[in-house]
Amino acid sequence: MMMRKTFLNIFKILLIVNALLTLLSLLFFDIGRLYTIQIGFISSTLVMIASVISYKRMVNTRVEHNIITVDDSKDVIEKLEDPYDLYSDDSVVQEKVDLSQSIKEEKKKLKENRRTLSQTLKDTKAALSLYRIGAYAILILGFLYLNRQGLLHIPSYLLALGIPPVVIVMMLLKEK
Repeated sequence: MMMRKTFLNIFKILLIVNALLTLLSLLFFDIGRLYTIQIGFISSTLVMIASVISYKRMVNTRVEHNIITVDDSKDVIEKLEDPYDLYSDDSVVQEKVDLSQSIKEEKKKLKENRRTLSQTLKDTKAALSLYRIGAYAILILGFLYLNRQGLLHIPSYLLALGIPPVVIVMMLLKEK
């Protein structure tokens, strides 16, 4: 319920920002810039909303199936300073090690850590969801349309693409 309220607040703010952008575009710029700003803003908003929805679905699926992918045995600073666990206290230094034997052991560890196809597909469902693919298709088609019609103004387009992520992040931080 809390997430729905947050989502509605974000949607309302995005509509207000879009109305302000439209008003400013009509007052200060020509119709070509209005098209550029609107297509950029709407496509960026769709990409952000689709990403949030697919990420939420992925997290809910992982919670349902009790899939934990984070290793909490090391803190964040330790992970950054020693990502390959070279300086841990648990490792034992051996003086004479057969190189071919150690290579075989490492290959065996890599094979054990390999993910199955089903695990990989479960993780890529969020990245390959129809929402996100459709939103990115609209983004690309909008850009191509503007470019083909000679309406594309790159600074306006980039500004319009950048506003929705900033608004969404600000709203999420405010809610937190």
